[in-house]
Amino acid sequence: MSARSQKILIVGAGIGGLAAALALLRAGFAVELHEQARALREVGAGVQLSANATRALAHLGVLDVLRETACEAQGKEIRLWSTGQTWPLFDLGAESVRQYGYPYLTVYRPDLLAVLEAAVRAADPHCLRLGAKATGFAQDSAGVSLNRADGGSARGAALIGADGIHSNLRAALFGADKPSFTGLIAWRGVVPMDRLPAHLHRMVGTNWVGPGRHVVHYPLRAGQLMNIVGIVERGDWQVESWSTQGDPAELLRDFAGWHDDVQTLMGAIQTPFKWALATREPLMRWSEGRVSLLGDACHPTLPMLAQGACQAIEDGVVLARALTAHADIPAALRAYETARVARTARMVRGSAENATRFHNPALAHAEGAASYVDREWAEDKIRARYDWLFTYRADEVPI
Repeated sequence: MSARSQKILIVGAGIGGLAAALALLRAGFAVELHEQARALREVGAGVQLSANATRALAHLGVLDVLRETACEAQGKEIRLWSTGQTWPLFDLGAESVRQYGYPYLTVYRPDLLAVLEAAVRAADPHCLRLGAKATGFAQDSAGVSLNRADGGSARGAALIGADGIHSNLRAALFGADKPSFTGLIAWRGVVPMDRLPAHLHRMVGTNWVGPGRHVVHYPLRAGQLMNIVGIVERGDWQVESWSTQGDPAELLRDFAGWHDDVQTLMGAIQTPFKWALATREPLMRWSEGRVSLLGDACHPTLPMLAQGACQAIEDGVVLARALTAHADIPAALRAYETARVARTARMVRGSAENATRFHNPALAHAEGAASYVDREWAEDKIRARYDWLFTYRADEVPI
């Protein structure tokens, strides 16, 4: 059976679901992308796209369009929480292209979603089904039937769950997950760049490190916006949701005593959001027959390696290649899983390890911090943590 005769159903129109839909459409599959929301109103937050992801986006034909609104960071640096001492790491702009062949971009999440959605609609104006909440599925030897809350249904050759960290399809396949609270909460906000003093208007990714907490900030939307994330060791908030608003005064208290630049950044966030960070053991099996998972539905991760969106995009590219390479759907999904599971499990575990690195007690005093940073962010250590991520080629890995 040819690829064009097979319809693939996807649940969830986030970054991973849209990337998968686009990859499948470009490969010649019919696709139905079911999204429970009635409009794609994305969370206003930043996304980092390293060379492995921008390579995949180039393969999907959307990188050039995305670059019109993205920022290409000129460099990356570590700064100490108390003194502001700065350690430049490496030049993400020219160095990323030189070493890995593709740029390192920082992107406003709604801009990325808009580019992917436009490309999907251009490939098939009828692919995206909004207001289509999935309630269950049934599969047989010939295909999969998806049931929706509105009483409708859909039938396809395969079903892909791209329905996020609280995936209903994952629960239906493998049972409810068991997240463990990390003792960390994250604050986030996006502020107009002109609300910040001139010396912070820089096209650089910055990671402030300190005992018990850290702050990451980087520019978005061609330098018009600044994305700010602060992560704090606290045990009194365990709501795992990106949409819960927090108190600006509480945010400032969490970073009391930090450098004036951090105080300025946090004070500029008029509506901060906070969420609890939970860990999950990497899921080593994603597929059952004609049904599989993608992105946060199968490898939710902490944000410490900035790879959540990147890995979801890679998933979409590899999934389409596997379904193209194998006429038998269950075999194709097993090949997709086999190609991806070890890499994403390593990513999940590496993200958890970085949390302790960013918050080490050695960072409390400037004297000890200098030797700690010099050791932990030495070039060989950085390459060990990131080269295997950045050199990946989703469009070429064996399937």
